[in-house]
Amino acid sequence: MITVVIPTIGRASLADAVPAGVPVIVVEDTERRGPAAARNKGWRQARTPWVVFLDDDVVPAEGWLEAVVKDLADLPEDVGGSQGRIEVPLPEGRRPTDAERNTAGLADADWITADMAYRRSALEKVGGFDERFPRAYREDADLALRVMAAGFRLVKGERVTRHPVRDDGFWASVRFQRGNADDALMRRIHGPGWRSLIGAGGLLPRHAVTAVLGLSAVALAVAAAGKGGGGATRGAARKGGSARNRAAGAALLAGTGWAALTARFAWERIAPGPRTPAEIVRMLVTSVAIPPVACLHRLRGELRERW
Repeated sequence: MITVVIPTIGRASLADAVPAGVPVIVVEDTERRGPAAARNKGWRQARTPWVVFLDDDVVPAEGWLEAVVKDLADLPEDVGGSQGRIEVPLPEGRRPTDAERNTAGLADADWITADMAYRRSALEKVGGFDERFPRAYREDADLALRVMAAGFRLVKGERVTRHPVRDDGFWASVRFQRGNADDALMRRIHGPGWRSLIGAGGLLPRHAVTAVLGLSAVALAVAAAGKGGGGATRGAARKGGSARNRAAGAALLAGTGWAALTARFAWERIAPGPRTPAEIVRMLVTSVAIPPVACLHRLRGELRERW
């Protein structure tokens, strides 16, 4: 009835992701083409009516196989997919970190391929995953929207899959901003209202304001620090000094706005967490870096889609 497809980049956690008692196709992404391409390669090898996609860093709960069979049994033909329930185990005795909260958000996300079953006929009708999505980001939401646009319904099952929190390092939240480039592709495919279709929020408009204020503050400060030529007349020198004073005032205003928005962003990330010294330092440093990096990746994505 089902085949499980798991794309992997060679994580040691793969062994825990493979369920027993069911055909499993593991596709190693050796060429780093991304999970969309790997999943396509996997499901096209399957011959069962249903294909269940799992990630290589999840752990199906005990009794998962029986539960997924029950979830899929007797579903009407217009149901093209069924999502498992994702649980993210968080540490006890302290508040979760920013990274742990981000992972915990998977528990409320719609149609993510941490555990997502699709009817093979639905995959065939829409052509599977769009391989223009190069990373594990938005490729699952894009597929879900196209499957629903093709006339299928998506439902949620009762099976449970756990998604442990990984330690991706100090700069993980900055690296994750690469996904902003893929948002440009989502907008091109599904229109400007795509976020509302999948229930996704976004901070990019605020990040853009923060980045513009920061760059403006630097540029104006450089202009204010400039000196007029040595041969300038007294009147020209007065005009130059007045211009530099205006630039200095504008730099102070822009810098204050940048600092206020950056402090707000950092506190939004610090306040719900454990507030340990290490976590506070990481949030402060990465909160400075994220707005411009997010904007640069979005700009890169927009340019890629235009050309």
